[in-house]
Amino acid sequence: MFNIRHPLAVTCLFFLSACNQRGGERTPDTPVSAASQAGSVWVVDAPETGGRLFLCGTIHILREDDYPLSPAYEAAYANSDRVIFELPPGAGEGPSMTTRMRELGMYPEGESLEQNVTPETWKEYSQWAATRGISPGSLNRYRPWFVSLLITSTEYAALGAKPEWGVDHHFEERAKRDQKPADGLESVEFQLQLFAKLTPAQQNEMLVQTLGEVSTLPKEFDEMITSWKEGELDSLSEMLFREQAKFPDLMDLFLFNRNLAWMGRLEEMLKKGEKVMLLVGTGHFAADKGLIPLLRQRGYQVRHYRDVEQF
Repeated sequence: MFNIRHPLAVTCLFFLSACNQRGGERTPDTPVSAASQAGSVWVVDAPETGGRLFLCGTIHILREDDYPLSPAYEAAYANSDRVIFELPPGAGEGPSMTTRMRELGMYPEGESLEQNVTPETWKEYSQWAATRGISPGSLNRYRPWFVSLLITSTEYAALGAKPEWGVDHHFEERAKRDQKPADGLESVEFQLQLFAKLTPAQQNEMLVQTLGEVSTLPKEFDEMITSWKEGELDSLSEMLFREQAKFPDLMDLFLFNRNLAWMGRLEEMLKKGEKVMLLVGTGHFAADKGLIPLLRQRGYQVRHYRDVEQF
């Protein structure tokens, strides 16, 4: 499966969140102690201005029984003046994003998936489709990146993981209900172009990786959720980046370049003395070019939620 080890996985999960129909909000009604569930939340302080960012690592698709969230998320929400997501609230609603995604993901007349992948990849894709009751020909007009997303979506749905349970959606609904200001870091078109601009070789690599990891998804998804709930960044980093050296260009495109592009906006918030809850995929925090080391390099104090006494 195109899972947490693949360099595009975090972005993949994000798109599954944005492009599926949204459901209702999950209410975290079961108490969980901070000691048993630390959460992937880090607090960034700018002592000179009093600015504070709550870096809240998200999983964009979750299962109902993955709730309630760690108290760290509730503390971040309660102590922030506004919420920032990867995309603006409501960006995935309605048919426009799905229509645009299909438009970018479809080959022109006369081209097909079967023509653009190896016979081995087409055979493996056809076998996967058969196991899910899908006609292989029904996706033959689509490019490998689009098919990869559909395979990923199908497999996560089989585990009971849905976008309406995602952390982003949960707090998007909360902010809307509470009339708390909210915004996004990027546009829908920018996100879609990340996939559309992949070279044919990169797209084929993505599909091969996706098909090759279908069988390992259930186990590795459980491991990722466990580490995410405990805020174990080292463990998450190992899972997310163990194959980083194989895909440096993709890592830069989908994670690190975006981190660097966000830094100006984040520093502006801190310098203005704002208190902001930032909700982005947890993969953006780790590695040498992750948001946590980047902010520390710029002189900001970054601590895990469990190490902060004053809110």
